[in-house]
Parts: sequence; C-alpha cells; structure tokens
Amino acid sequence: MDNMQVVGDGAPFTRLIDLEQLEENLYRGTCHPGAPLTAFGGHVAAQSLIAAGSTVPEERTVHSLHGYFIRPGRTDRPIVYQVDRTREGSSFTTRRVVALQDGETIFSLSASFQRPETSQEHQVGMPEAPQPGDLIAGSGPEEEAERAIFQGSLETRRVTELREDSGNARAPQQKMWVRVVGELPDVPLVHACALTYTSDVRLASTAYLPFSGDSTAPRMASLDHAVWFHRPFRADTWLLFTMDSPSFSSSRGLTRGQFFTQDGKLVASVVQEVLIRRRRS
Repeated sequence: MDNMQVVGDGAPFTRLIDLEQLEENLYRGTCHPGAPLTAFGGHVAAQSLIAAGSTVPEERTVHSLHGYFIRPGRTDRPIVYQVDRTREGSSFTTRRVVALQDGETIFSLSASFQRPETSQEHQVGMPEAPQPGDLIAGSGPEEEAERAIFQGSLETRRVTELREDSGNARAPQQKMWVRVVGELPDVPLVHACALTYTSDVRLASTAYLPFSGDSTAPRMASLDHAVWFHRPFRADTWLLFTMDSPSFSSSRGLTRGQFFTQDGKLVASVVQEVLIRRRRS
C-alpha cells in the first residue's frame, strides 16, 4: 500500500508530510524551519513516519517510534528518506528510516506497527485543566513565533500561563491544548504523524523553565525523541498536552509528555532529551 496517495490536500498540515516517492523505499521532502535555516525536528520525524508507514499495510497502526537527531537539517535543501523493511511479523511490523541530506544522516527513526488487538485496559487520570473553549489564543512573542513557524497548521491554547516576573524560577511543567487546523483524512497514519509533529512543540523548553529568568536565550537542540501511541484518536480535535521535566544536568534535560482527549482518554506518551546551553555573551 502507498499511503502517499491518502495524504490529500485538506488541512494545511497534510502539505507538510506530502513526500515525493523516488523509487521503492525511497522518498524526498522538504522541511520548514524551527530556527533560521534549521529544520523543525518534529517535521523531520513526521516525514520519517509517513515514509515508514507508507510501506506498511494500512490495517497495522504505529504504536511506537524512537528517533535520534544526529545533525541539524537545513531548510534550503531537500531531505531524502530511506526506508528499511526490517521485519514482517504475524502481529508486528518494524521499519527503520534514515533521513539523508547532502549524503549525511541527519535523523534516524525506528517505528513499530501492530495489528489491532482487544485486551483489558487501564490508564492514569487526566489532569485538571480548563476546556479549550474557555481559553483564548496567546498573543505573546512565543505564540507569534510559533504561528510563523507552523504555517497555519496548528492551533494552540496555553493552560499554564507564562509568568511576567522573569526573576522568579518556574516549575519545569506546562500544559496546552493543541489541534491540527482543518479536517484530516480518516487515515490513522496521518493523525499519528500530526501528533508526532505536535509532540515537539514546547516540550524541549519545559526543561529550561526553572532557569527562564536568565537574560540570555539558550541554544536548544533535541537529541532523541520517542512516542508511544496507546489508543485511537483524531489530531484535528483538541488534545491536552501535559509536559514536565524530571531532570536537568550536564546541559541535558529530560522531558516527558502525555496527550489526552477532551473526554479524558490517554492516547499517547512522549519522552525527549534535549541539549540546552547558554549562549556566550
């Protein structure tokens, strides 16, 4: 099956994962910036996942992905995604993807897909938070910068307010509601790609919140990123993204996140390690 045919032209996000198939197991795309001339990591991960999923039967859905950011990706050159069909099991399918730019690996991804099964269930409770309809879109510098970066593909509502008294430390945790703008096709892989893209929004900065009173903005770079998909969901409906950071040391911060539907279902979890260094004056 070639899922490239089901991306479509609906929601603005679908354009971000629209890859050109060069030949079997080989795709090409371009990524928008997360910083000047540096590709947004969530975009690279989402394109890697759509490339991997395009080689998997549609009835098998992704349940986990693990990626390493190896080199910064440039936004003025295409990225080639090479898929390795690692394993075809009776219940699970495994794929590896290498993202290449100018002959060098910039990102690697392992993804596992599962044939749906029924089983017993349990989950943690959803944290308390006002509903997105009770919040308004932020108008601060961070929100304005995000809107420029994400090209109208995402809508967010911050739950945890930024503090104006920058001299005081903040706890390394925050929450926001997020959804893809427009209606996505009824293809689970596309929704998984949208959540993968979204999972890189504000997650890294959570680790630096206790030090946010510093006068100089830090340099941040994601080192690795993992997502586990627990239950079906739609990324074009509001999801509560809760984030926290249990540790920061050696310039590396560990951050965790969970995605909940408005009715409280836990649909995905994410963990990322980020490199954060203070800029030299």
